[in-house]
Amino acid sequence: MALKIDNLSRPTVLVVEDEFIIALDLSETVRDLGYTLEGPYADTENAFVAIDRVMPDCAILDIRTADGEVYPLADTLTEAGVPIIFHSGHVQPEHIATRYPHAVACTKPCPPDRLVKVLEEAMHRKVQH
Repeated sequence: MALKIDNLSRPTVLVVEDEFIIALDLSETVRDLGYTLEGPYADTENAFVAIDRVMPDCAILDIRTADGEVYPLADTLTEAGVPIIFHSGHVQPEHIATRYPHAVACTKPCPPDRLVKVLEEAMHRKVQH
C-alpha cells in the first residue's frame, strides 16, 4: 500500500550515507517513491545544518559517517519525533532497539523492496501522529 503524495506536501527524507554508490542508490529510491530528498550527506555536520533549516519527515541513517557515528544526529531527530531507519553494515539490532525503540534497523546490504517497505511504513506512522 503506497502512501499517496500530492506535489504540495511531499514528505522529506533525510539521507546520511558516506559510501557514494549506496548514497546514490538510496537517493534514487527516495525520489522514485515521490518523496523530497534532503541530502545525501556523507557526514553528520552537514546533516545538522540541514535539519536546522528544515526538519525532515523521516531519516535514513548510516551509523558510521565520514565524521564519526550518527548517534548525536539520531538523538536530535528522535527528540523531534522523526522516524529513523538505520541502514548500516554496523547495525546491532539489540542496541538500536534499546536506544531507539521506534527506529528500524536494516543491515546492509538491504534488499531494495525491504527498504521501500520500511520507508513507507515509517511515513505512515509519521502521518498518523
